Amino acid sequence: MSGKDCFEILNKIFKPKNVEKDINKIKGYTMKYGYIVENEDIIDEVLVSYFKGPKSYTTENMCEINSHGGNIILKKILEVCLKNGAELAEPGEFTKRAFLNGRIDLLQAESVIDIIEAKSEREAKTGIKQLEGKLSKKIEEIKQNILDVMVNIEVSIDYPEYDVEDVTNNQISEMLDQVEEKLLKLEKSFDDGKIIKEGIKTAILGKPNAGKSSLLNSILKEERAIVTQYEGTTRDTIEEFVTINGIPLKLIDTAGIRQAKDEVEKIGIEKTREIAKQADLILAIFDSTKDLTQEDFEILDLIKNKKAIILLNKVDLQQVLTKENSKLKESNCKIISISALKDIGIEELYKEIEKLFKFGEINLDQDLIITNIRHKNLITKAIENIKKTKATIQEKMPLDVIAIFIKDILEDLGKITGETVSEDIINEIFAKFCLGK
Repeated sequence: MSGKDCFEILNKIFKPKNVEKDINKIKGYTMKYGYIVENEDIIDEVLVSYFKGPKSYTTENMCEINSHGGNIILKKILEVCLKNGAELAEPGEFTKRAFLNGRIDLLQAESVIDIIEAKSEREAKTGIKQLEGKLSKKIEEIKQNILDVMVNIEVSIDYPEYDVEDVTNNQISEMLDQVEEKLLKLEKSFDDGKIIKEGIKTAILGKPNAGKSSLLNSILKEERAIVTQYEGTTRDTIEEFVTINGIPLKLIDTAGIRQAKDEVEKIGIEKTREIAKQADLILAIFDSTKDLTQEDFEILDLIKNKKAIILLNKVDLQQVLTKENSKLKESNCKIISISALKDIGIEELYKEIEKLFKFGEINLDQDLIITNIRHKNLITKAIENIKKTKATIQEKMPLDVIAIFIKDILEDLGKITGETVSEDIINEIFAKFCLGK
């Protein structure tokens, strides 16, 4: 519970054992043993943690009731709290209060849900850095660079008799170049951030029975997809998220490319082609016991100008198709021989993926990485406003006009940390949180 009345409500339902009953005399950051009661009937034996504002998560008075667990007991304790004046929290309400009360900024608040929903160690580590305020400090540093120059602009506007416009314009241009460089670096980091957060969207393409589902099962190390000797078993896409050697992969097993035999299969194959266009990476799998067919040529056409790896499957059997095939070589893709059923070549595949996306070069200890599309879009908008500001300087516009565009840059950056963001955006962000935060 959090809020000005939380200790008053707690006092009605909690009986500490052999300790000070007056909650006002209990120190913050302490834990007391006792019982949750209703009409003197004991509901559960509990430990209660006390946090006194402003030194709490929300900056308000807070308490946490630690019970034995179990749905019946927890539900009963919740009912007793509500009967005595508490209200159910909205999604993200505790973190929202921390933001509204000034303990954290909006960027840090968003990092809380990133940590909760992290699917890999790297994603969790990025969230922790943002919660610590590393990115917030960088944004504030950039804003301060702008504000230092804005002081001179305001002086020039307010006191036009001092002829400092040329000097001020030079300062503005220099500042804009520096700010743009810093923002471009952050914007570019989103390429890595998107992979860390969402995983490498990896489409597995191939003819029916080439071994797509076997490859999926091999990577997941479980029988996720049905594997049979019959062609066309996979009629729709199967999606799974997995982290291999620190590499997050969003794997998509697709319907086999061939002439569809019915309407359902036709839809599945069209979906496969669409996924191939959107994928970050394509694993094009070919049956190495057979020659290339028209369907294989279509797959080779789909991977043109895409990040792709060619996999020659079933190397444990008699080979017909090899790495020396001229059509395969024309693709300029890395070719790896594998056996999806016997896990041959799978480790080599992982190394190639890491090499393709330079995953080993991402240094989370030193680099600031943008993982949130909202932040990335606002940084892009700020960069666009920098370009507009530069254009106004080149057109020799008055300083008061230039100042308007610079304030737009500041507003874009302020929206990232929550200083200038609208209430609707705030509500939309916190609606994504779970009730517990």
